[in-house]
Order: sequence, then C-alpha cells, then structure tokens
Amino acid sequence: MSHEVVEKNVGLMALLILIVISIGGLVEIIPLFFIKDTTAPVEGLKPYTPLQLEGRDIYIRESCNACHSQMIRPFRAETERYGHYSVAGEFVYDHPFLWGSKRTGPDLARVGGRYSDEWHRVHLINPRFVVPESNMPGFPWLAENKLDTSLIQKKMRVMNKLIAATCNGCQTYSEEEIAKAPEALEGHTEMDALIAYLQSLGTSIKTVR
Repeated sequence: MSHEVVEKNVGLMALLILIVISIGGLVEIIPLFFIKDTTAPVEGLKPYTPLQLEGRDIYIRESCNACHSQMIRPFRAETERYGHYSVAGEFVYDHPFLWGSKRTGPDLARVGGRYSDEWHRVHLINPRFVVPESNMPGFPWLAENKLDTSLIQKKMRVMNKLIAATCNGCQTYSEEEIAKAPEALEGHTEMDALIAYLQSLGTSIKTVR
C-alpha cells in the first residue's frame, strides 16, 4: 500500500492510526498486569476505612484533585520537597487513581501525618489562617455537613469487586466490616472524613525497603 493511497483517504488514515496506537498501548499496558510490583500492595497498605473512603469521595466531589496531584516523580527536586517518590503498590486501592498533573497547590502524596488534624481543620475552613500566601478557597461548610451513611455499604461492596478484579493479593472488606460501616460513620462530619483521608495519604511508604 503506497503512502499516496493512505494520504488521500482520510478514513483509511484514521483507521491505521487507531490500529498503530492500539497496538502500542497494549504492548505497554498489558505487561504491567503481570508484574507483581505493579499489582500487589506495598507492605502495610490496607484498604481505606469507611471514614477515609467517604473522605476520598468528598475530596473528588470538591475537586481537590484539580489543583493537587498525588504522585511524586523520582527526581531530586521532588523527593527533597515531598518525600519518597511514589510507587505503583501504593495505589492498588485507588479507584479511580488521583495522580493528576496540575499543581496549583502542593502535591499531597505524602501529606499524611505531616500536620495535625486541627491544622487541617483550620486550613480547610480558611487556608490563609495557616498559610497567608495561599490562594486555595475555604471549605467551611464541610464542618457543618453530617456524613450521609446510606451508601457506604454499597461503596465497600463495589470496592471489593474492583479490588478483586485488579489487585494481586489485596485485602478486601469483610461482611462484618461492611455491616459495621454505617455505625462507624455516625456523628462524623464531612470535614472529619476528608481529614481522615488526607491523614492516610502516603503513610504506607514508610514500610517500603
């Protein structure tokens, strides 16, 4: 088939481009499913607790991932600022993953344990109380909104299906944990949940050798 035939037929060119991209993508992606380091959790990593799982959904709902990435690249400038570079085994319980690439605010991959719960609470109510130069908006309503517990059991069962389908040797939620989840969320606010999620980020890497 000559180049002239392809170049004059837009539909044929589009089809061939699609085929080439598909083959290239499959060659790069499929092997990752068979490499243990990319499908097995790092040592010490556990599924999100019900409170952390709700906090993650609030993080997504409030578009925190639009301004904060959660992936530290293996470059000195990044590791000196944020900590150990990110590894695949940290994200096996993340559906969807929130790596991102936009950093209007700092990367949050290692924010867990870096600040106290009270610092996060003040920061979320009005970021400029603790970081005067911040341009992040406040989220004071999170402290007033009670958590909706009606969907947590369904979310945990869906997570079990996703974990089982994508993760080699990962822990899933037991029926007992699912049954107790609504009770575990009682009395908590959306801010409690978001802080619990933030405090979990990046803490498992401490056990990686």
